Amino acid sequence: MIEHVLGDRCTGCGVCVDVCPADVFELRPGGLAGIARQDACQTCFLCELYCRFDALYVAPRCDGVMGVPEDVARLGAGQFRRESGWDEWEGDPAYSNDHWRMDEIFARARAL
Repeated sequence: MIEHVLGDRCTGCGVCVDVCPADVFELRPGGLAGIARQDACQTCFLCELYCRFDALYVAPRCDGVMGVPEDVARLGAGQFRRESGWDEWEGDPAYSNDHWRMDEIFARARAL
């Protein structure tokens, strides 16, 4: 679930607002993104994937707020994007995209 928008990193580009399928974000006065409907977050990580400025921290728990302190969120912001091999991290051997491996998990779930 989305936990933090780091205001000093947010540029107000609005990408998180545009990509969020659950309409969790809104642009606030001054142009920065804010969490408007946190309980609607689906923990899909799209906002974190698309934020090139590492201004968002999405916690892996999808059934409630974890209460991650902001200083911890700063260290983890953008981690999913990097580890997924997304965007500028594509091709970097330190951050290879292993999401293709999820297919076997989905196949097992469909078989149940």
